[in-house]
Amino acid sequence: MLADKTKLAELLAHLDINYDVIEHPPLHTSLAADEFMIERPGTRLKNLFLRDNEGKRHFLVITAHNKQLDLKALSKQQGLSRLGFASSERLAKYLKVAPGCVSMLALLNDKQNEVSLWVDQDIWHGDLFHCHPFENTQTWLLSKADLEIFFNHTKHQPRVVFLPSK
Repeated sequence: MLADKTKLAELLAHLDINYDVIEHPPLHTSLAADEFMIERPGTRLKNLFLRDNEGKRHFLVITAHNKQLDLKALSKQQGLSRLGFASSERLAKYLKVAPGCVSMLALLNDKQNEVSLWVDQDIWHGDLFHCHPFENTQTWLLSKADLEIFFNHTKHQPRVVFLPSK
């Protein structure tokens, strides 16, 4: 079963986290907003749900919307045999969202803390971040400070890393 954004909104209210909501047509990729020429303040993100070669470890990797990540170099850098994209079935199992709806907010659904969060050091200096609330017809704009409160609540501490590009 996929996640319900109503419960997410209730949790954010409980944590006293404020956010702005932008409604838009479905955005299935990080570059789709360019097609609709949607202008929004803050840092636009690319959210990648990856797994190791054995499928035992899972990672939510957050980087700039226009960065082409070098997965082979990242695997080597992190001492992993190989990183690849996780299937939509794994995405539904661990983060309870559909492809195209992934964001840091989906970590709320990882109750067993089986997903590691890696954030690109090149974007972590920002103060406002774009996140889908379990669906891709809205973008919620959250401050870095509020995201840190959220991460503390979910027990997912971001690991700020250098993410190599192609």
